Amino acid sequence: MTQKHRLEKGLIQVYTGDGKGKTSAAFGSALRALGRGLKVYVVQFIKGGFDYGELYIAKQLPSLKLSAFGRGRFITETPPSQKDVQLAREAFELAKKVVDSGEYDIVILDEINVVVNLKMIGVDEVVELIKNKPKHVELILTGRYAPAQIIEAADLVTEMREVKHPFAQGVPPRKGIEY
Repeated sequence: MTQKHRLEKGLIQVYTGDGKGKTSAAFGSALRALGRGLKVYVVQFIKGGFDYGELYIAKQLPSLKLSAFGRGRFITETPPSQKDVQLAREAFELAKKVVDSGEYDIVILDEINVVVNLKMIGVDEVVELIKNKPKHVELILTGRYAPAQIIEAADLVTEMREVKHPFAQGVPPRKGIEY
């Protein structure tokens, strides 16, 4: 599909909170943009090595590029391991290049708030990326624990709040729904 138009002004969106749906909301925005001929790049922090459904659909959508970083395990130690920090740093360096290039209309930094919370990437670095992005690039940042500085820099902030989740009733994560 050829590029139909560029965004006149790209904004900053943040999806945070303890509820389900942050990544899903970001991918919903991506699908809408792809339908309008925009190009989307997703950088997934800490999700590399996991078997997520979005990895498969990305291969079928030529205007959607996805790069996932991580070791296929949840980060439970504080501070995180050097390897986890290194992978987060590699993801962030790629994110900066993608944003700075201006080639993509929407750039999604999936789980960036989590790596900032774990002090794997400095909040000041993310705020600098936000402030220096090309005018037409829309940035979408997801993950729990969005820091105040990122919320302040954003144009749209949605907090997902868990009210009820089937996991609490013993329903395991389901392929195609939770991953």
